[in-house]
Amino acid sequence: MDILLDILRSMTAAHPNSNFEKSLYHQYCNRGGLSKKQLEGLRDKAIKSNTLTQGRLATLEAIIKKKPTRERAAASITAIQPIKDVVIGNMIERILKKYPEHKRVLFLKSKFDNNEIISTLEKSELGKFAKMLLK
Repeated sequence: MDILLDILRSMTAAHPNSNFEKSLYHQYCNRGGLSKKQLEGLRDKAIKSNTLTQGRLATLEAIIKKKPTRERAAASITAIQPIKDVVIGNMIERILKKYPEHKRVLFLKSKFDNNEIISTLEKSELGKFAKMLLK
């Protein structure tokens, strides 16, 4: 016994000119179900029209309560881009001016340009290179 189909049939019989009830009826017949919002709209129309018994309204209410409530997720906050360390950038540029093919410094420059985190070990390594190479 399909209570929801009986409710839809009685609503379309009571309101033959209503496009809303017709569309709900056709959608239920084609897809086999209705969304929670559609069921709530059907309930509101049924309460206003007084064509359904209290038992059918209670069943419709129970079907609505069983359906999950879907809410849109809040807009996600994008991560703030890390602020580039100017001292590190200048140190990399000075070393590469003097030694443009230094592989380790080129690697650190690519990390710096791509906003990747340069670890403290890499920063100290860059400082050592600067001391040795920029005398």
